Amino acid sequence: MELIKSINDTINGLVWGIPMLVMLIGVGVYLTIRTKGIQFSRFDYAMKNTIGKVFQKAEREEGAISPFQAVTTALAATVGTGNIAGITFAITLGGAGSMFWLWVSALIGMCTKYAEVVLAVHYRERNEQGDWVGGPMYYITSGLGKNWKWLAILFSIFGALAAFGIGNATQVGNITDSINNAVLTFNPDFAASDSLKLVLGIVIAVIVAVTLLGGIQRLGSVTEKLVPFMSVVYIAASLTVLILHIENLPAVFAMIFKGAFDPSSVVGGVGGFTLKMCIEWGVKRGVFSNEAGLGSAPMAHAASSETNPVKQGLYGIFEVFMDTIVICTMSGLTLLVSGIDLNYGVKGTTALNAQALGTVFGNELGSLIIAVGITLFALSTVLSWGLYGTRCCEYVFGSTKFNKTYQIIYIAIIIVGATMDLGLAWEIADTLNGLMALPNLVALIGLSGVVVKLTKEHFAQVDLEKKALR
Repeated sequence: MELIKSINDTINGLVWGIPMLVMLIGVGVYLTIRTKGIQFSRFDYAMKNTIGKVFQKAEREEGAISPFQAVTTALAATVGTGNIAGITFAITLGGAGSMFWLWVSALIGMCTKYAEVVLAVHYRERNEQGDWVGGPMYYITSGLGKNWKWLAILFSIFGALAAFGIGNATQVGNITDSINNAVLTFNPDFAASDSLKLVLGIVIAVIVAVTLLGGIQRLGSVTEKLVPFMSVVYIAASLTVLILHIENLPAVFAMIFKGAFDPSSVVGGVGGFTLKMCIEWGVKRGVFSNEAGLGSAPMAHAASSETNPVKQGLYGIFEVFMDTIVICTMSGLTLLVSGIDLNYGVKGTTALNAQALGTVFGNELGSLIIAVGITLFALSTVLSWGLYGTRCCEYVFGSTKFNKTYQIIYIAIIIVGATMDLGLAWEIADTLNGLMALPNLVALIGLSGVVVKLTKEHFAQVDLEKKALR
C-alpha cells in the first residue's frame, strides 16, 4: 500500500502541478474569449431554457433520455462528496481563500462544460443497442480525425479507471464515514467496525446493481427524482445556518477575498500555507466537484433526446452554476460562518460539516443531515459514474459485449471502497482526474472552431426570431 501511495504521489505532483492548473483555466479562458463569454452574455437565456423548463414535459425517443434527465444524470455525477467533504478539504488545507479560486474555476468552467456538451451532442453516435453514445472519445475521433484515435482510447482508459476512484471508492467511503459519524453522535460508546462498513457497502452495491444494470432509461428516471430532492434539502439546511449566523458573513467574505491572495494572513499563522496551495486546492476541488474539463458529463448529455447541440450545451452552464456556485458555496460558507475550529493545515472530514450544522440544529440532527446528504449525493454519483465507465469501456473494446462485465467489476469495487483507506482513495481519484482531463482539453482546443460556429448559428437564429417579434 505504501508503494502505491508513493507512486501515486509522484504522478499526482506532475499531473496537478502548475502546468495542469494553467491548462484547465487557460482552456476555459480561451473558450470564453472565442464564444464571447457565453456563460455571462447569455446567462439569462441559459437559465430560462434550462431550469426555467424543468416542469415542461419533454418527449424522448427510443434509446434516449429527456434533456432534463440528461442534466440530472450529469448533475448526479457532479453533485457528490466533492460538494461537502471536498470543500472541507479545500478550506482546511488551502484556507478560506480557496473558495475564491473555486469560484473562478467555476465561472470559467461554465464555458468549458458548455463546449464539452455541444461537441458531445454534435458528434454522438448510435451503439449496437440503439442508444445514443458520445463524449470526448467520439468527438476526438470524429472531430480531430482518425489519426487522433489513440488519444480517444487514452481518454477512455483513464475514464474507465477514474470511475473506480472519483465515482466509486471515494463516494462509498464517504458514505460509510458519514454514517459512522452519525451513529457515534447518537451513541458515543459505539465501536466503529469494518463489519458495519462492509454491510453498508453490500447494500449500496445492490442498489447500484438494480439501477445500473437496468440501462440508461432507468438511470435517468432515478436521477431526475433524486437530484432535485437531495439538492433542495441540503441547500435549505445550509441556508438556515447562514441566516442564523448572518452577522458573521461580512467577516467571512473578507477572509475569503483576503485569503485568496495572502492565505497565511487569515489562518492564524499556520505554517506552510502559500498562495500556490490556496489556488491549487480551490481549483482541484472545483474540478473534482463540477468536472468541467474532465470530459465525463458529456457522456450523459450525449444520451439526450435534444437534437440541438447548443440547447443541450446550455445545461452545461446551468450544471456548473448549480453544482459549484450554489451548492459548494453553501458548504463553504456554512463551515466558515459557524465559528467552529477548522484546524487549518489538517485534512478535514465530514465531521466538521456536521459540527457546523450542529451549531443550529444540534449535533445529532447536524450529523444526521450530513449523513443523509452525503449518502444521497454520493449514491447518485456512483450511479452516474457507472454509466461513464461503461461508455469508456465500450469505446475501448469497440463493442457493448463487455459492458456487463465492466459493470459487475464496478459494483464489486463498491464493496472494496466501503472499507478502504479514504485518504488514499481521494489521492488516486485526484490523479486519475488529471490524467483524464488532458486528452479532453487537447480536443476542446482543437475543436473550439466547431463550438464557435454552432454557437453563432444558433444565436443568430434566436436574435432573428426576437427581432421578428418586436
